[in-house]
Amino acid sequence: MAETSFPTSWPTPEALKRWQQELHRAGERRLVLVEAAADQGRRYASEIFASRPDARRLWVGEPDLSPSVKPQRAPEWLGRELDVVVWDGWRGNPPDGIAALLGTLGAGGLFVWLMPPLDEWPDYRDPDYRRTGLVDIPGHAFARRLAGILQNDPQVVRLGSDGLRAGTLKLSASAPAFTPGDTEDQLAAIDAICRTGLGRRRRPLILRADRGRGKSTALGRAAAQLLQDKRERIVVTAPSADAVEQVFTAAQAVWPEAVRSGMTLADNDHSLKFVPPDVLLREKPEAGLVLVDEAAGLPSPMLESILTGWPRVVFSTTVHGYEGSGRGFDVRFREVLDRVTPRWQGLHLRQPIRWSEGDPLEQLTNRLFLLDAESTSDIDASADVRLEHWQPAEASEAELSEAFGLLTDAHYRTTPGDLRQWLDDPNAETWLARSGGAVVGVLWISHEGGLPAPLAEQVMRGERRIRGHLLAQGLASHGGMAEAASLSIARVVRIAVHPDLRRRRVGRELLEAGRVWAVEAGCDLFGTSFGATPGLLSFWRNAGLKPLRLGLHQSASSGEHTLQMAVGCSEAGSRVVHVLKQRFAEHWPLLLAANFPDLDPDLALGLTEDWLRPEPLAPMDHTELAAFADSHRLFELSRLPLQRLSRMAGVARLINAVPDGQLWCRAVLQGWSWAALQSAGLCVGRRDGETRLRRLTRKILETVDIFGV
Repeated sequence: MAETSFPTSWPTPEALKRWQQELHRAGERRLVLVEAAADQGRRYASEIFASRPDARRLWVGEPDLSPSVKPQRAPEWLGRELDVVVWDGWRGNPPDGIAALLGTLGAGGLFVWLMPPLDEWPDYRDPDYRRTGLVDIPGHAFARRLAGILQNDPQVVRLGSDGLRAGTLKLSASAPAFTPGDTEDQLAAIDAICRTGLGRRRRPLILRADRGRGKSTALGRAAAQLLQDKRERIVVTAPSADAVEQVFTAAQAVWPEAVRSGMTLADNDHSLKFVPPDVLLREKPEAGLVLVDEAAGLPSPMLESILTGWPRVVFSTTVHGYEGSGRGFDVRFREVLDRVTPRWQGLHLRQPIRWSEGDPLEQLTNRLFLLDAESTSDIDASADVRLEHWQPAEASEAELSEAFGLLTDAHYRTTPGDLRQWLDDPNAETWLARSGGAVVGVLWISHEGGLPAPLAEQVMRGERRIRGHLLAQGLASHGGMAEAASLSIARVVRIAVHPDLRRRRVGRELLEAGRVWAVEAGCDLFGTSFGATPGLLSFWRNAGLKPLRLGLHQSASSGEHTLQMAVGCSEAGSRVVHVLKQRFAEHWPLLLAANFPDLDPDLALGLTEDWLRPEPLAPMDHTELAAFADSHRLFELSRLPLQRLSRMAGVARLINAVPDGQLWCRAVLQGWSWAALQSAGLCVGRRDGETRLRRLTRKILETVDIFGV
């Protein structure tokens, strides 16, 4: 075969272009899978790419073409609309990127995927596996599952080196004509956004939709209407600037007088401006309305700060999306909405606008990556709950979808990449909790650690980073203890319990099953790593785990500091837990004031209770504390004994239970100034703050004396 020739049964670029026109009229999109040698597939895709210079196109994985992007950067194109995507799977196949770009295709769009033959997928050494720690694992279950789904989908056009293997360029005669334009859902969303922008304060709107329903377009058009009416400044924020490109495009289309400059659209004193979420919260610009697009991609604490920082806010989120679940966002954020703004409004957009109802590619994308996986709603709360050791890679699609849906609902940043890790990690162990046949609980554990002593030393010194050893690496490098990385560790990756069965000890029973397995498997530690909140700290503490370290920086995904906790399963493991816990307790007073001044007071006091000061108060401490309580000593000269008092057994718990506990935590432990305390509403000034701290000190001293400390 000549270098530029292809099997005669492969459609020519001209034939594909005519097919795209037919697909556009039907409002459908398709996947073209090129199962040929890398060079042959690339030459074919290059001809397709070159034949469509005016199309909205993107090549993933080929740096010499334009526009192109690396596979790991593909999600940055979320929010745009494309006609042709060429995905070079020989360069790597991160599931999150593929799922993201499949959703960017408009009606008539083609996704051309260059890959080996389907029967080779399970053993294909995907370059993307290098960053997962699973590169040398044979027989990838995730790839096998994808191949099976693609092989059984008649709408997938498969091109092999031997010709057309499956699929057709013809549409079914019954395919209805697709008329692009406004849907009733989208018009209702525009109206709801405008009413929120002009309505009463503290009544935020939550827009929820699957991808392709036009929510970003609705945000842009509504913003333009408001800015041509009574609003002067509207701010839009999102996880990235690229995510709001469609918002600006839609706004400009109905606001022709406005001029676009970078990420600002303005006409005289009226403007729509993109502001990154961290800048938004730091600078707090004036805005008559704040629009938050792709809200599920932002940490919950950040969303709450936006909610309380401006009187009128619209949150828009994807229900089933590559970046995580809007349903999981609902679970976590609904509690905040009900507490802070109980009169919030909600609207769900269901009608697609970028493609027709029943588009084959949307259905295929959902099946491939379980984007529409949901936990069951049919729960018999009175039925007995039983546990079982379970293998997700061997499960039926229905059962896998139900279990993954439960994880997705509980953790709103669960992505297709997590599904791949779950199915492919040979060191993963999973337990299910069932009630009346329904999956009501999932525990996912990864077996890590056990590094050779020389490698563990390198990890401890920060000279090496080892994929797939999150807890082992964190404890060794940040705890300064190489032995931690040499231990055998069972790390809880995820645990989820159905909302209808929470507080029924289902989570505790799952953890106990995992812990028993860890002991029997010869593990030294049973631990976990998660974004710290007071509730989660309490849950894991009640399960017997001890906090060993708190990350200095907030996680980009959760907006929270990473807390690592563990319990020993062996003598060696218990010794490491004891040493790390005591060592971090010594660091804690300095870290809390210098590195965690804004840490949630409930969490700060909870960890202070765990990281106690082992020595009793000295006589001088008692003298100075009594003098402070009796108004004979300044606060600044009393902070040392006050901090020591805070770390006595039971004191942090007592402080956390009284109204002035937050004032104590911010002033005594986190070092806030009187001006900052007053600005936060914790006191009306220095005199008031000192008076309340003196009163609380007296109460604590009386209680401490009762305890005999």
